[in-house]
Amino acid sequence: MEVPFIYISLIILLASYIITSNLSRRKSSNLPPTVFPSVPIIGHLYLLKPPVYRTLAKISAKYGPIVFLRFGSRRVLLVSSPSASEECFTKNDIIFANRPCTLFSKIIGNNYSSLVSSSYGENWRNLRKIASIEILSVHRLNEFHDIRVDEGKLLVRKLVSSCSSSVNVKSVLYELTLNVMMRMISGKRYFGRDIPEVIEEEGKRFRKILDDSFLFAGAANVGDYLPILRWLGVNGLEKKLVELAKRRKVFFQELIEQLRKSKGVNKRKTMIKVLLSLQESDPDYYTDDMIQSFVLVLLSAGIDSSAGTMEWALSLLLNNPQVLKKAQNEIDKVISNDRFVDETDLVNLPYLRCIINETFRLCPPGPLLVPHESSEDCVVGGYNIPRGTMLLVNQWAIHHDPKLWNDPEMFNPERFEGIEGHRDGFKLMPFGSGRRGCPGEGLAVRVVGSTLGLLIQCFDWERLSEKMVDMTEAPGLNMPKAEPLVAKCKPRLEMQNLLTTL
Repeated sequence: MEVPFIYISLIILLASYIITSNLSRRKSSNLPPTVFPSVPIIGHLYLLKPPVYRTLAKISAKYGPIVFLRFGSRRVLLVSSPSASEECFTKNDIIFANRPCTLFSKIIGNNYSSLVSSSYGENWRNLRKIASIEILSVHRLNEFHDIRVDEGKLLVRKLVSSCSSSVNVKSVLYELTLNVMMRMISGKRYFGRDIPEVIEEEGKRFRKILDDSFLFAGAANVGDYLPILRWLGVNGLEKKLVELAKRRKVFFQELIEQLRKSKGVNKRKTMIKVLLSLQESDPDYYTDDMIQSFVLVLLSAGIDSSAGTMEWALSLLLNNPQVLKKAQNEIDKVISNDRFVDETDLVNLPYLRCIINETFRLCPPGPLLVPHESSEDCVVGGYNIPRGTMLLVNQWAIHHDPKLWNDPEMFNPERFEGIEGHRDGFKLMPFGSGRRGCPGEGLAVRVVGSTLGLLIQCFDWERLSEKMVDMTEAPGLNMPKAEPLVAKCKPRLEMQNLLTTL
């Protein structure tokens, strides 16, 4: 059956009207370049395929470093260059200091009141001040130095005892970072030898809560962009998040009560005890709910990302044994073999810092920085950005841009020689930037640097076979490896005398 000519004409006229009116509207509003078409209702959601940061990088390569998109009902500014990032986090830093409202932020973020989910304002400034001064200051981190040293030695002892068999690197590094964080937060150690059964069971329960938190945080919730789906109850995520919030509340409330009762028994002031002491002077602000939320943010930010970075680093070293050997030579020269590497040595180990920086570049713990949202109209790159626009900074695209890096897919730590610290302007910012930059950067650098230093200093590492370690990434918030790293290690001959002291 032939379609009448008049219908064809109407369709052509309608399509022409949509295109010309859209172009005219964009020209008059001076928005950044966009992708055609933007489909009614869903916008550009049809473009998104996992891993999203790679898909968005392809869009930026075609349309430019500043792109305007629509994810359902949300306006999105996609930024993929150092200069545009700098403009967002300097000139427009306060404007982009808000967070977009999501279902996860509402339920797990304590109704948008946590350190991560809260929008810019008095509550967020108070939380940031607590994090920077009371919890994650240099002074407070120094107080917990012996915990990190102890956990590092326990890890080395565990690897020495199991070096005859293959090592699940992901598992041992996750348990190390979890133990470090929980000992600083609550004084409890959940994994390892001689753990009472009741504590071990508590640890399993706790790990399940954390695993579910990471899973749901990284899960794409279409209802955040198409609210009608949430109203219709199409997605079952909300019920799962509510159930997770209940489990989390019960667990952390039990932990708080235990520490409240043990006050004065242990002189060490854990992070929860610091918050409980602040509660005494201002109970209306430092509620148990606030403390629970604060602790969850510390754990979520401090465990998976640090363990994942170390797993990626060791994977890269196993595929590049000459780099591993060079790092061992540096440590042997600076530290010798009569003591273990300590986090205070990192300043004197520039090549180790180069390895960590190159790992951050190739495998950033947050390939897409945590989304921001504009609180008012602003200008980025000469384009007008409307109020309420979600900002996505594609850190992975910046780190893999051939215009910024020679051979960007090549593991080359030497490219960072002469760079102080773990930032390179806005080309490398693994902890974000501006007001919403990660307050736990100092702790993460200490844990990653000292642990990786110990693994390099104490052991010779080998792949399980001649086959290269698979470097494919899996979907997830912190860019996990698709295949967890399993490797062989044996104590270095140079270190055997020191290792017998453990």
